[in-house]
Amino acid sequence: MKQWLHKWRLLSIFAMSALVLSGCGEPFLSALTPAGKVAKQQYDLILLSIGIMTLVVVVVAIIWVFAIIRFRRRKGEENKIPKQVEGSHTLEIVWTVIPIILLLILAVPTVAITFSQGNVSAIDKKDKDGNREHLLVNVRAHLYWWEFEYPDLGIVTSQDLVIPTDEKVYFQVKSADIKHSFWVPPLGGKLDTNPESENKFWLTVDSDKAEQAGNVFYGKCAELCGPSHALMDFKVKALPKQEFDSWVAGMQNAKEPAPTTELAQQGEEIFKQNCITCHAISPSNETPAQARTAPNLAGFAERERIAGVLKHDEGELKKWLKDPEKVKPGNKMTGTYPELSDEDLDALAAYLMELKVQK
Repeated sequence: MKQWLHKWRLLSIFAMSALVLSGCGEPFLSALTPAGKVAKQQYDLILLSIGIMTLVVVVVAIIWVFAIIRFRRRKGEENKIPKQVEGSHTLEIVWTVIPIILLLILAVPTVAITFSQGNVSAIDKKDKDGNREHLLVNVRAHLYWWEFEYPDLGIVTSQDLVIPTDEKVYFQVKSADIKHSFWVPPLGGKLDTNPESENKFWLTVDSDKAEQAGNVFYGKCAELCGPSHALMDFKVKALPKQEFDSWVAGMQNAKEPAPTTELAQQGEEIFKQNCITCHAISPSNETPAQARTAPNLAGFAERERIAGVLKHDEGELKKWLKDPEKVKPGNKMTGTYPELSDEDLDALAAYLMELKVQK
C-alpha cells in the first residue's frame, strides 16, 4: 500500500511539473505565437486538428457515459436484455459518414496549404530589368553553426540571418556535412538540410509581430546532429524594408576595420597568425562555398550571441576562445590553433569586438 501511494505521489509531482513547465518559454522561440503567414497557417491547422480531435473525444465520452448509466444493471432486471441494434443501417451510415466528413474538413485545408507553402515557382522570377523579384538566401548548415549567403547581393553572414519584413523571402537550404534541419518556430519552416540535395521554401515576417519581438527571432536545428545539436542556434533579425536596405548597403560597402587601440592591434596580429585561414572578416561572397569552413566574422561585434548561444560580451568571448569544446562539444574549432595566454585572449577579444560593419 505504501509503495502504491509513493508511486502516485511521484506521478502527481510529475503532472504538476509538466503543467508548470508548459507555461515556460519565450514568444520569439514558440510555434504558438506565429509571426508570419506560413507559421499562422500551420498554427491554424494545429487548432483545427485539435478541435476535431477534441470534438470526437467529447462525443465518444458522452456516449460512453450515457451507455454506462442508461444500460447499467438494475435490481430486479438482472436478466433483462436491452434492445439489440446490430445490423442497423441508420447507425452504420452515421458512424461511416461522420468520420468521412471530419477527415475531409481536416484534409482539404491541409492539402491546400501544403501545396501553397511548397510552391517555390517564383524563386527565379525576374523583373523587366532582369533582377530577381524576391530576396533569395542560401542557407548552409555546419557542425554546429549556420551560414547565410545572399547570392544576388554578394553578401555572406554567419549565425545572424537578416531579412526584411512583410515580404516573401525564399530559401535554398543545404548541409556542408551531415543532415540538419532549419527551423524558426515563430516563422515556420522546419525543413531538412541535406548534404546531397537542396531543399527550397519561403517565409514571411509580419512587421507588427517583429516589432513586438524586438525584431529578433531565434532559430534552431530541428534534426539531432551530434553532441551540440541543442546549441546549434541562430538569430533572425527582421527589419523594415528601409532598414534592411541600409544594412545591405553597409555590408556591400564594408571595409576591413582598423583596430583603434594598441591592444586590438595586438589582437589583429594574433588573428592573422591563427584564425585567418578559416575565418573571413569580409562579408563578400567571393570565396567559394566549399572553402568557407568556419563562420564569417564580418560584423562580429554587432551580433546577438557568441557561438550562437553565449551572451555577447568580452568575458563570454574569452570563455569561448579559451575552451570551445567546453561550450560546444564536438565543434570543429577545438584544437585548430595553439593555446592562448590570458594576454593573448584579452588582445584577440578586443580585436574581435571591434569588427563592425554598421557605423
